Amino acid sequence: MVKVRKIPVVVDAERTKSDRYIETLEGTMKASAGDWIITGVDGEKYPVKPDIFKKTYEIIGD
Repeated sequence: MVKVRKIPVVVDAERTKSDRYIETLEGTMKASAGDWIITGVDGEKYPVKPDIFKKTYEIIGD
């Protein structure tokens, strides 16, 4: 096993104000109010809980 670092890539993110369902590569997932929805480099979407978002992402602007 080796240690690796995720390549810094800029992606889009939006914070949800209400519960909603999104289509992901793994199927339909629920994003709860306050979760972040990330749009990946290939246009894929996935929800991220606020505590994980804070540890993983840095807001760089609008």
